[in-house]
Amino acid sequence: MTKEFARTLRKNLTDAEQKLWRRLRRRQLHRHKFRRQFPMGAFVLDFVCLERKLIVELDGGQHASESKYDAARTLWLKEQGYSVLRFWNNQVFQEMEAVLEKIGVALSFHPPPPPSPTRGEGI
Repeated sequence: MTKEFARTLRKNLTDAEQKLWRRLRRRQLHRHKFRRQFPMGAFVLDFVCLERKLIVELDGGQHASESKYDAARTLWLKEQGYSVLRFWNNQVFQEMEAVLEKIGVALSFHPPPPPSPTRGEGI
């Protein structure tokens, strides 16, 4: 069910999600690939860079009353090895360059995983 739900969310992005997605898609930010509305476990993530294990979540007004849920969700994601950045929707509309800068800094703090050994290497 999560995959279908994620597909529905991708077709119905909020205005803030659409605006940020226009700047993250097609490797526009430091050549890193982001995915939108990506299912992980029981959750659907707003944006994720799998290579750098970085999640970007956008919060609207409804999230003020969901702080316990968001905290539990963030804890689970961190236990999976991911870092989570949260921004309010109004930050995307009013401070887009600052949002992108914070995401860029976070990307630089997460080095890519080492390459897989080639066949026969390490034996």
